[in-house]
Amino acid sequence: MSQESFTFLLDSEKKDALKAIATVMDRDLTYILNEAIASYLEIYQWLLDEINKGVAEAEAGDLASDDEVQEVFAKLTNEN
Repeated sequence: MSQESFTFLLDSEKKDALKAIATVMDRDLTYILNEAIASYLEIYQWLLDEINKGVAEAEAGDLASDDEVQEVFAKLTNEN
């Protein structure tokens, strides 16, 4: 995997927090930043995938009926 340099502005509090994490983990700041970005990308890629699945289901007409929605709502609110 190729690597590239990337520069951006970060507020001092976030930078200090990242440096503290790096110190505790005995890692350099580059490692911590790469791990943080990888985690962010994993979370948001999952979210986008789930949104796209939901949109595809809706476009295919695969929707819950009113009764199914009410049943789930009742379970979640303990209104059995």
